[in-house]
Amino acid sequence: MDIRMGDILNMKKTHPCGNGKFLVLRVGMDIRLKCLGCGRMLLLPRMKIEKHICSIIREEEI
Repeated sequence: MDIRMGDILNMKKTHPCGNGKFLVLRVGMDIRLKCLGCGRMLLLPRMKIEKHICSIIREEEI
């Protein structure tokens, strides 16, 4: 799956704050995300994130 820095991921599961959109800050074996609701940073393995992605919003589309 092609995930780039600056993408916004719409996830199937929401964050405990109630928001389901995350900004990609770092890409590699682990992906650093920032919740767009509360601003909390997450560092999760790529395989776990790829399972829970509903859609990807590219920064060119905004």
